[in-house]
Amino acid sequence: MVGFAETTQTSPPPLSLVERDSRDLSTLVELSQVVGASNSLAEVVSTLAARLGFDFATLTLRDPETGEFKIEEAHGLPSANIRKGRYRSGEGVIGKVIETGKPILVPSVANEPRFLHRALDLRERGTDYSYICVPIKVGTDVVGTLSAERAHGEDASMGQDARVLQIISSMVALAVRMRLQGREERRQLEEENVRLHIKLKDRRPNRLVGDDKRMREVYAQVAQVAPSATTVLIRGESGTGKELVAEAIHEASDRKGKPFVKVNCAALPESILESELFGHERGAFTGAITTRKGRFELAEGGTIFLDEVGDFSPATQVKLLRVLQEREFERLGGSKTIPADIRVLAATNRDLEALTKAGLFREDLYYRLNVFEITMPPLRERRSDILLLANHFVEKYSRQNGKSVRRISTPAIDMLMAYHWPGNVRELENCIERAVLLTSDDVIRAHHLPPTLQTAEATGTAHPGTLQAALDNLERELLVDALKQHRGNKAGAARSLGLTERVMGLRVNRHNIDPRRYKT
Repeated sequence: MVGFAETTQTSPPPLSLVERDSRDLSTLVELSQVVGASNSLAEVVSTLAARLGFDFATLTLRDPETGEFKIEEAHGLPSANIRKGRYRSGEGVIGKVIETGKPILVPSVANEPRFLHRALDLRERGTDYSYICVPIKVGTDVVGTLSAERAHGEDASMGQDARVLQIISSMVALAVRMRLQGREERRQLEEENVRLHIKLKDRRPNRLVGDDKRMREVYAQVAQVAPSATTVLIRGESGTGKELVAEAIHEASDRKGKPFVKVNCAALPESILESELFGHERGAFTGAITTRKGRFELAEGGTIFLDEVGDFSPATQVKLLRVLQEREFERLGGSKTIPADIRVLAATNRDLEALTKAGLFREDLYYRLNVFEITMPPLRERRSDILLLANHFVEKYSRQNGKSVRRISTPAIDMLMAYHWPGNVRELENCIERAVLLTSDDVIRAHHLPPTLQTAEATGTAHPGTLQAALDNLERELLVDALKQHRGNKAGAARSLGLTERVMGLRVNRHNIDPRRYKT
């Protein structure tokens, strides 16, 4: 027998005891399946009201930020009234249940002075109601309440109803505990991310963005090699950020403040590459009307970055090898030996080992360059950094273009995450710059992304070029944004879009959207 804070005199039930027990048992079985399958509190409240014949049913939960208990789900209440239902411990009937941790039964709401009528003034309805409120406990902690009302005198066996509600509240407590555990896990994860950011702050170079494990290894390697004078070979696909790594090494070295000279070897014709690197004397070749310093001289005391070093010709490879071995060179057409106090950083996206085996790249030069190797991972192998990079570029290009783009929509994020990024970070940056220019409502949406990302798989459409498909895409995006804003609550999302709950449900089903995905 369950004890109650208050007892009441009940009217005879219209159902037989056998019928009532059968109904209550089937209700409990159904609710246990609901909780087990989806943890949907809204479905729990609507099911118990429908099966047990309650006119109204309300579930409150504690707000972790304010400590107040607010209505989380309700049956029978107008949507606009739900936000009015906020209670503190000891305040009204709900507050008393919260304070004592014991159920309260009210046989007549009209004659109960503690009943606040906050979410709905039942006195205006011309009917008296009986009311049951039971606590929801996780351990000994009251985390919410479950309450229900039915018209006074209609099947008013309140004691048995209260016992059923207590069993249901135990089921709800299980779902709430899982939700609290998930919230605590997210909080711990957020704290760990904060600690990680603090830890990385001193090690991560200013212009490099990424928290992926492989990027953290890059940061560690940069910090390790930067203080030395060691030659570094930076490897990776085009667009991964090899030049930024070279800049980071220079900025973290004792050569910071000295020249940092960049040479894109692939962009220079072979006929002038040697002159660009080592300079030339007057008259060294047709058109050499003055003596000119090369990049190695300009980098004196600092660092030279040779990008795409795998494209060097055999003749240039020989001269570069001498610089690395002897730290000296001559200008083209000259005989004076010039000492070279420089640090050499090289980068390539080519397979130097294969070139060496094919006789296209000198083996001795390969070993001179590959003293300390840093490999930049392609973007497709560090997918956790895609959104981080995208937000970084949104902020960068919003500032440059005088815009206030605040976020990237969920469908656009899905498209960014689904794409394989053959152009790596450079391609992502170009996509975001374009999207920032196109958007007019401070949100980057799916249709702002370039055509290469507009795939049927990413957008969920078979015919991305038709008007109907575009309208469907926009409708789906608005539905997802609303559900995300209201944490998966279809009723709240419907109100924000000016739709009825029925229409909202139909459109969510039509677009095969799962609202549970956006619950917190």
